[in-house]
Amino acid sequence: MSTSATRLASVDEHLETVLGLVGNTPVERIRIADCLGLAIAEDLISPVALPPFDNSAMDGYAVRARDIRDAPVELPVTDDIPAGKTELSELAPGTAQRIMTGAPVPPGADAVVQVELTDGGTESVLINGEVEPGAHIRRAGEDVKVGDVVLRAGAELGPAQLGLAAAVGAGELPVRRRPRVLVLSTGSELVAPGNPLLPGQIYESNGVMLGAAIRSAGALAEVLSFVPDDVDAFHKTLADRLDSADLIVTSGGVSAGAYEVVKDAFTGQGVEFRKVAMQPGMPQGAGKYRGVPVVTLPGNPVSAQVSFEVFLRPALRSAMGHAVIHRPTRTAVITDALHSPPGRRQFRRGLLDPAAGTVKLVGGPGSHLLNALAVANCLVIVPEGVGEVAAGDAVTVVGLA
Repeated sequence: MSTSATRLASVDEHLETVLGLVGNTPVERIRIADCLGLAIAEDLISPVALPPFDNSAMDGYAVRARDIRDAPVELPVTDDIPAGKTELSELAPGTAQRIMTGAPVPPGADAVVQVELTDGGTESVLINGEVEPGAHIRRAGEDVKVGDVVLRAGAELGPAQLGLAAAVGAGELPVRRRPRVLVLSTGSELVAPGNPLLPGQIYESNGVMLGAAIRSAGALAEVLSFVPDDVDAFHKTLADRLDSADLIVTSGGVSAGAYEVVKDAFTGQGVEFRKVAMQPGMPQGAGKYRGVPVVTLPGNPVSAQVSFEVFLRPALRSAMGHAVIHRPTRTAVITDALHSPPGRRQFRRGLLDPAAGTVKLVGGPGSHLLNALAVANCLVIVPEGVGEVAAGDAVTVVGLA
């Protein structure tokens, strides 16, 4: 991963490093109710047809279409068929059976007359209009056939996908286990929110923010805040948790100044540090500490969160087997001019108006402007070779939701 002292690593180079570092988690079968947001690890093949039998699409009457060609006609009602009925009698010529939506169509019937075309009778029914053969019947297998692949490996399991899996009888699904991520926020100046601040202290926010971002990506997060700027204390904090962590994420302590505890603790321990050609988020690090993958992020809040979006979120989704690991991008017309430092990929916070196709900058480029990040719904991406963007230019944006 090392780069020369003068050359900055590209964003794509560092992303490749992080993706290669965070490997796939093991596959396990878990209850379907616990799979929301995960990716299915294997193709799901349906053992049943959907619908599994011919069934009625309407409340009405099962009939033979030829018996009502001369409607209005009156037919005797010989049976009731609610949804869930398993024993059916054959429909005799010249008769009708009352049927409910979703109920199986009886043998001999080839159409369903909706109740609105009838008088709703229970002993006999007056049918006031004719229907064609096949009317209002959902045919077995018209949605899914036995042996169909209903979900491809890597598909994200949202409500619709889980509903489909349940509909074909899957009580459990094979998924990759959620990565267990240990999050450390370093800094002797940090104070827990809700406590009074002394001069020189700030409230700890990166742990809260990164923990939420990790959980939002589908992983599990254990947040350890207020790790002091002391190398021995840092190592001791990690020692008892290495066996249970798939990934260690730190924020802060990676710049070039003094008291950079993360850099001091990990240097020579398998973690390499580099500068990445991006703004914000230039100081980065990655490697393995005693066999556990480590990704170090800058300490400024916006730098940390942008770095998470660019590097860690894709890596976590890849580890869980998602086929799509990146957020979708689109083009929008920017309403503000901006300057971007030469040779760096800039990520500016923006407010996208999807209907108008425009994006407005929120706040400046500073890596401490957390309020602007909280207001933004997208990042505006300015490529490395672009120094100036004029109002009215087309830019690439990536959503944050």
